[in-house]
This record gives sequence, structure tokens and C-alpha cells, in this order.
Amino acid sequence: MDNTKSRKGAIRVEPKVKKDAKVHRGAEQHKLNVADRGRSYLRHHTDVARQSYESLLGKPLTTIMTLAVLAIALALPGSLYTGLKNLQVLAQNWQGDPRIALYLKLDVDEQAAETLSHELLLRDDVAATELITATQGMLEFKERSGFAEVFDFLDGNPLPAVVMVLPRDLSSEVVPSLQADLQTLPLVNEARVDMAWVQRLEGYIQLAQRGVWVLAALFALAVLLVVGNTIRLTIENRKEEIVIAKLVGATDAYVRRPFLYDGFWFGVAGGVLAWLLIQISLLLLDGPVEHLVTLYDAQFELSGLGFSETILLLLFSILLGLAGAWLAVGRHLKSIQPK
Repeated sequence: MDNTKSRKGAIRVEPKVKKDAKVHRGAEQHKLNVADRGRSYLRHHTDVARQSYESLLGKPLTTIMTLAVLAIALALPGSLYTGLKNLQVLAQNWQGDPRIALYLKLDVDEQAAETLSHELLLRDDVAATELITATQGMLEFKERSGFAEVFDFLDGNPLPAVVMVLPRDLSSEVVPSLQADLQTLPLVNEARVDMAWVQRLEGYIQLAQRGVWVLAALFALAVLLVVGNTIRLTIENRKEEIVIAKLVGATDAYVRRPFLYDGFWFGVAGGVLAWLLIQISLLLLDGPVEHLVTLYDAQFELSGLGFSETILLLLFSILLGLAGAWLAVGRHLKSIQPK
């Protein structure tokens, strides 16, 4: 008879576990690698950026009014900067190389004037000379002034011969010294360097540049206030949504992110519109400027913002939009807390 006693009821069978096997209890933990985290982070930002863009399109009136203010505030200093840049180029074209004009005495004939012009070329401090005889000066005056009939009532030519002298050294210290030296020549009535107006123009340009930077700072502050006020109103409208998000554990960074993208889109669109306003202004001024330059017998074309300047304008606009949104969110987000 078997010594094993029979037992009534269910039989519990213990599973066989290998000695070397490790038993895991509870839920398993999965760790995401860096690539998965990066893709998740990028996907989240893409979704938030798209939702922010669609949200702005859903409020066309508010968005258009805000963008109009931003574009004008950015376009005004940009237009002034572009105008000063063109004015500097125009002043440089007019200035050229400083030449000394030697107005000879009226009794000097053409032969003596030509001899003086050749003698000046032998000087070490003179690079080139150009003789404008009295006859040439009269013909040029008739052609450009429109008062050709005046010379018909004169007994002779009242214009003197002129020798244009190009100094070899164009520094501001040498040119006045050479001018004073040439003034002492016996055939010279007056030696003149007409550079004073150019120096005054450069002074005005420097003053205007400083004014542009001051205006740019003021308009940048205005952009910050406009973006900040717009984001503040958006936060107030989404106050209940923010409270619910914080109740379920959303961090401040998570709540802040959509509003920062609002500032980003405002900056991008405002910068593009400001660039368009600047280019349209230049197109409207191109015709009158070309006509004015033609009257002065010069060649000049208006130039807008270059590629690097356009990129700087867009970056500046985006930074202002992000800064305005960050300041508004940082100030008002702390006051919204779930009870």
C-alpha cells in the first residue's frame, strides 16, 4: 500500500523556477533613449507651434491690428536707417577726391594757363591737373544754367580760367597746406577747396544716425508693450484652461510655451510686413529721387535693405516678440494658481 496519503480538494502546483533565473515583480520600467526623447520634444513643439498659428488665424481682427502696429513701429526706424544709408552713398559720390580749384586772374591768357597747369604737374605733392579755359567755362555755363542770352549783352567773357589740382596726399592736414601754398602763385587769384558743405553734411548724418538709434530703442519698447498687452489679454481669456492644466500637473514651462509661440509668430509676421513697408516706400520715392539726381547731372539709385540687413530685421523682430511674450507670461502666470 502506498504510504502517500490522498488529500481531497484542489491540488496546488508550484511552478518550477530555475535557480539562476531572476524573478521581476511589479510593472516593468522602460527608459527612452536620447533619440526618442528628441523626437517627442520636437513633435510637441511642432504641435504647439501649429496650434498657436491656427489660434492667431482664428482671431483675424485682433491679429491684423497687432501686426499693423508692430509693422509700423519696426518700419519707421528701418526706413530712416535706409534713407541715411542712401544719403551716405550719395554724399560719397558727390565728395569724390578733394580737388583744389585755382581761379586764375582775368588777364591770364590760355597759353599762360596751360603752362601753369604743366608746371604744377612737376610738383611732388600734385597728382594730376585739369585746365578749364575761360571759353570752356562759358560754354559749360551756357549749357547748364539756361542763361545763355546774358552773355550776348556782355562785352567779353567774365569767367576766368580754372586749373583743377588733385593733391597726391588727400589727408585733411595736407590739403589745406597745399591750398595755402598754391594761393601764393602770381597767376592765381583764388585757391578754393569746397569741402565745408561735405563736412557739414557728414555732421548732420552722424546726428541723424544717433537719432535713428534713439527712435529704434523707443519703438522697440513700443513693440514690447504691444506684444505684452496682446499676450496678457490672451492669458486672461485662457485663465480657466491654465488652471485646469496646472491641476493635472502641468509645469509653468508647459503652460508658457504656447504664448511664447504667439510672440514668435507676431515677431515673424511683423518683421516681414515691416520689410514690405520699407520696400514700398523706396519704390514710391524712386521716381522723384531719380528726377532730382538727373537735374544735378549725377548717377544714383536708391538701395533697400540688403540680405544681411533683412535677416537682422527679422531676428530683431522675433526677439522683440519673444521678449514681450516672456515678460507678459512671467508676470501674469504666477498669479494664476489653482485653489
